[in-house]
Amino acid sequence: MEYRQLGASGLMVPVLSFGTGTFGGSNEFFKAWGNTQLDEARALVHQCLDAGANFFDTANTYSAGRSEEILGEALKGLRDRVLISTKATFNMGNGPLEQGSSRSQLLKQVEGSLKRLQTDYIDIYHMHGFDANTPVEETLKTLDTLVTSGKVRYIACSNFSGWHLMKSLSVSERYGWTKYVGHQVLYSLVDREYEWELMPLGLDQKIGAMVWSPLSSALLSGKYRRNQPLPADSRRQQGGAHGPEHDWESLYKIVDVLDEIATETGRSVSQVAINWLLQRPTVSNVIIGARNAEQLKQNLAAADFALTTEQVKKLDVASDRDPVYPYWHQRQNTVLNPLPPFYGK
Repeated sequence: MEYRQLGASGLMVPVLSFGTGTFGGSNEFFKAWGNTQLDEARALVHQCLDAGANFFDTANTYSAGRSEEILGEALKGLRDRVLISTKATFNMGNGPLEQGSSRSQLLKQVEGSLKRLQTDYIDIYHMHGFDANTPVEETLKTLDTLVTSGKVRYIACSNFSGWHLMKSLSVSERYGWTKYVGHQVLYSLVDREYEWELMPLGLDQKIGAMVWSPLSSALLSGKYRRNQPLPADSRRQQGGAHGPEHDWESLYKIVDVLDEIATETGRSVSQVAINWLLQRPTVSNVIIGARNAEQLKQNLAAADFALTTEQVKKLDVASDRDPVYPYWHQRQNTVLNPLPPFYGK
């Protein structure tokens, strides 16, 4: 397993980590992701470790804390061999004081996560989303205190816009506080908006991308094909998908090229889609999920090969889309706004 540096930090992470949103299945939304319980979770953890993927991602809100609890049990006796990433910010209850990135909320949530994970420190602590109600200074000062105390080793964000992240980095620099070193982002062949602003920001500020939903809620799993019924057993069809509906013809155009390259390489469609992400600038890590050992085996194998430059270019062109303003305007003058060479057009 290849390891890469996470942003500007000294932390090395495997290019694939295991996302444990499938652990627990405590409500209908997360049951659509999976319903992995402890015995199977232990087996999946050891399967990851055998493959060199020693990085496990969870969140306090995944199955209302149950994912953290199962992961903590599954990692008993293994803490010194693994990296753990978890998150705060989103709603952990019904009251007005159960969400956000305020000092009171973060101090409460980090203690809950530490208890459920059965550990005394978190390797990477994410703000799961941007809290516009709390001053950025309050959030970052609290996170700096958690790092200084040893309860958190590194901090990262998730689902931030460009100005959210840049303002946060500026505030941390101004006061000498710990900076975000990673950004957990949605990115795939059908979700390329990350490239418009967040990737250039990541290149400029050395923020490592940790990619969630690399198969776009199974759209790139090989189950969705032209002139075939939508798979009834998929996460998307069972209500566990993210975001708005995609344009189906655009998807099938991408899948056609994935099929072609899968045949050339002797790999699966999903392995090719994940490997494409591993070729992208700023990507430090791709978070893979699995409901069972066979799915995990297939996804882990996505790091065992490398697409050729020509194959990457074919996928770039097939998945390219016109950006919104001001990014289409900036593309008109690539002398003033030099762009990476993978934009397809």
